[in-house]
Amino acid sequence: MTDKRLVLTTCASLEEARCIAHTLVERQLAACVNIVPQIESFYRWKDEVETSTEWLLLIKTSAEIADRVRESLNELHSYEIPECIEIAIEAGNAAYLEWIGESVR
Repeated sequence: MTDKRLVLTTCASLEEARCIAHTLVERQLAACVNIVPQIESFYRWKDEVETSTEWLLLIKTSAEIADRVRESLNELHSYEIPECIEIAIEAGNAAYLEWIGESVR
């Protein structure tokens, strides 16, 4: 087990996804953010089944920074309740994991 984390969120537009990704990296809260384009999401919202096209962000960070990533998502996001799922990275390329740690503060 490592102290590195993968945080997932979705955005309503490419512009919003790029803005959030850039801000997280600029603030040194993420070492890297990948944007997966145009996923189709189905979900229940306010007792209705909804569908929308979204952009998925894969945010690489560390455990000690993850709280600040969540706070920033709440600040920057257009959604009333932004998705924020944190997944522990159990193992990986040691040099890459070290780079994540060096890139976030």
